Amino acid sequence: MPSTGTISATAASLLVVALPFLAFLIQAILGRKSQSGWVSILAISLSSIISGICVFAQVWNQPSQHSSITWFTIGEHSFQVGVLLNNLTVLMQFLVCIIALPVHIYSKAYMKGDPGIHRYWMYLSLFCFAMLGLTIADNLLMMYIFWELVGFASYLLIGFWFQKESAAQANKKAFIINRIGDLGFLLGIASIYSLYGSLNLVELFSQDGLFYSMPAGSTGWMTFTGFCFFLGAMAKSAQFPLHVWLPDAMEGPTAVSSLIHAATMVAAGVFLLSTVFPIFNNTVLLLIASIGTITAVISGYFALAQRDIKRILAFSTISQLGFMMVAIGVGAWDAAIFHLVTHAFFKCLLFLAAGAVIHEMVHFKEKHQLDIDPQDIQQMGGLRKYMPKTFVLMTIASLALAGFPLSSGFLSKDAILISTFEWGIQHGGLYLLIPIGLVLASLMTAFYIGRLIFKVFFGELRQDVSSAGIHEASSSMLWPMIFLGLCSLFFVFSWNPIAYHHAFVLEGFQLNYNFAEIHSLHLILPIGMTLSSILLWVLGYQWYVKQRYPLQENSLLNRLSLNQGYLNEIYQRVIIQPVVSFSNGLYWFDRNIIDGIVNASGSVVRVLGQASAWIDRNIVDGFVNGIAGSTYYLGHLLRWVQNGRLQNYLGFAFTVLLIGLLYLILK
Repeated sequence: MPSTGTISATAASLLVVALPFLAFLIQAILGRKSQSGWVSILAISLSSIISGICVFAQVWNQPSQHSSITWFTIGEHSFQVGVLLNNLTVLMQFLVCIIALPVHIYSKAYMKGDPGIHRYWMYLSLFCFAMLGLTIADNLLMMYIFWELVGFASYLLIGFWFQKESAAQANKKAFIINRIGDLGFLLGIASIYSLYGSLNLVELFSQDGLFYSMPAGSTGWMTFTGFCFFLGAMAKSAQFPLHVWLPDAMEGPTAVSSLIHAATMVAAGVFLLSTVFPIFNNTVLLLIASIGTITAVISGYFALAQRDIKRILAFSTISQLGFMMVAIGVGAWDAAIFHLVTHAFFKCLLFLAAGAVIHEMVHFKEKHQLDIDPQDIQQMGGLRKYMPKTFVLMTIASLALAGFPLSSGFLSKDAILISTFEWGIQHGGLYLLIPIGLVLASLMTAFYIGRLIFKVFFGELRQDVSSAGIHEASSSMLWPMIFLGLCSLFFVFSWNPIAYHHAFVLEGFQLNYNFAEIHSLHLILPIGMTLSSILLWVLGYQWYVKQRYPLQENSLLNRLSLNQGYLNEIYQRVIIQPVVSFSNGLYWFDRNIIDGIVNASGSVVRVLGQASAWIDRNIVDGFVNGIAGSTYYLGHLLRWVQNGRLQNYLGFAFTVLLIGLLYLILK
């Protein structure tokens, strides 16, 4: 087993997980006494160093490592808990660390002065612990436990500002919708165990594992199992129609949003499906690809008219997750993981840059006593003059999101688009709607991210003030953003800026696709998409900078986009209100019918009891007590006669004689 010094990769990976948990415990114990965040920052820094040097560097492209111990035994079945280190798990663990670290550093400045900062660091460490544990768990049950812990930590972070009603509603919405997916995950675990008698990933999916050596269940049963796991991923990775919680999750601090969207919570669904990929049959894979396409398209459409800068990025995340799901559906899950990795960096940067803009807009609002929403891009404009470094960094991230050449997003998005077209062309017919849908989603991505940049950074500030007083973000916020900006460029992942095949992530998996490669697509698609994106940016510049917007802002299409297709209202009327009404009806039935019957029965029993008590007390007890009293009185008289006193005897004899004489006389 490869090791560095005296520490094995397995022990190092456990230490990576344990450090954030230790930071969580320390923060919880210290409470308000620890507000600096250095405990959490030190923990995630050490985790990042150890993960990179002692785990990733030692395991990547090496034989996988697996260590486990017996957890518990039920009957003849023993459950193990352990660590599984392979290319997928160590990549995910290192990614979580390397994304969480700049977020922690950025948060120190961004969250400065917040009265609940001690809770923030505690929740952040708990979140990182849960996600890091999820990445290296060697069995589905342990994955499920960490999966649930990730959901709980995200609930705390989304509702961090729980004093706000919108934040309290948002974290409840996220928690409830994710419970739907968690039920699917749990059913999938039960189904796998019933089929193979094991939940251990090595026992199930290794080259000679149970999945390959034992006959699978019926097609219907395997479809059910695959759908259950996909349902779990649908909720966690915000796929249609369970995506509605993620835009509302923007109520948490922006640094939290960056962590949730970049490489942690929402990426967990893609990681899960890649882990259990062998169980999916063609039916489930087609369903995954279809749902992913719908998600990518409608989320891109919803982002077009949004005004909240964080909501635009939220719908962008949902759309990009749809791309990843499509890649899994067509069998190119390595491309999905590649896009997950590249997306982590440029999406984290987008959120941190948006946070820097919001941070300055809040101060701008307070300074000039303005009644504006500091997150509304309609209230911004011309900020590149005040925040040039933030502008450059956010532009780099936006180009990566749009898949522009020389960016990391260009490589990973091309990997998905080209693979999907190759898959669609091989199958033909309606299957081509899936790659066409991704092209449409890509074009909308380029347009809405261009709209965001133009609205925020170009033109003139839309507030009539003498002195804006808007400044560049502080260095402690800029340095993490600069790091992420560098990681959004191609050379971090491949020496070749135009060919994704050389990316180290894809070389680490080397899947054999079940569709033929079409070389012409490697030239046609990148050129076509790049030219189309440039044309859309020119159009966006004319619309949003030159103010030549030809459409009606209150049109039906704009309203549908701005209001997310009214899906929340539909859910409110079709699901929530009927459930609430049904619950109120059950409550009324319970209170008036069930409780009425119970209370009436209790009253009848109480009256019967009172009557029985009166009869027992006055009749039964009266008769018994009367006999007893008579007996007692008679005995008392007889005892008085036999008391040994002569005068009593004479008196008694005289009385009896007198009674006898009276009787004879009266007779």
